[in-house]
Parts: sequence; structure tokens; C-alpha cells
Amino acid sequence: EVQLVESGGGLVQAGESLRLSCAASGFTVDDFAIGWFRQAPGKEREGVSCISGGDGSTVYADSVKERFAISSDSAKNTVYLQMNSLKPEDTAVYYCVAGGVCLYYSGRHYYPSGYWGQGTQVTVSS
Repeated sequence: EVQLVESGGGLVQAGESLRLSCAASGFTVDDFAIGWFRQAPGKEREGVSCISGGDGSTVYADSVKERFAISSDSAKNTVYLQMNSLKPEDTAVYYCVAGGVCLYYSGRHYYPSGYWGQGTQVTVSS
């Protein structure tokens, strides 16, 4: 059974950092595209970042580029999202997702889809 369990969310002040973890079971992170989405109250869910299982290539939304970094640890079967210089507008529930593709092509971001975690809340105060 495929499972994704997020952790690491919390309440921080603007400018601080958090690291989210997505612990996977039922599959190997090296074999799947895995990404992070977020959803703020009253807004649509949006892709944040993803990493390909094959070559480890990464994709970032323009709003988080230069501040967030995604990485994968095959030994722990876990994907991380390091979030630096957090802003109040980063406040959202963050979801881990596995399956599909992770690609930036012709000016468009293509994020994974398929299996979803339960989400972890990130709140950034000003």
C-alpha cells in the first residue's frame, strides 16, 4: 500500500526556515516523481516543487525559486522541502504527492499526481 506521511510544519516568523519531510512507504522514492503542493484558505491548490525519481531533476514554482529546495534521501525513503526566507504568503497546508511526472517544458510546470499525503500546516507570521 502506498503511503505518504508529511511532517515538519509549524508556526514561524517571516524570514525563518522550516524543513518539511515526506516519508514514503509502499514504493521507492527513486522510482517515482514526488512533489509538493500547497493550498491556502480560499485559494486553489498550487504546485510548489517536485523531483524526478530517475535523474533527480527538480522543478520549482516561480514564487519559491531561490528560497525553497527539494531533495530526496533514498536511504530513508523520504523527500524533503527546505523552505528558507519564509513569507506570510507561504502560509498554507502543504501536501506531498507521488506519481506521474515532474517536468518544466515550454514554459509550463508539470507536477506529479496520483498518491497524496494528508498535509501539514505551515503558518508564517509577519
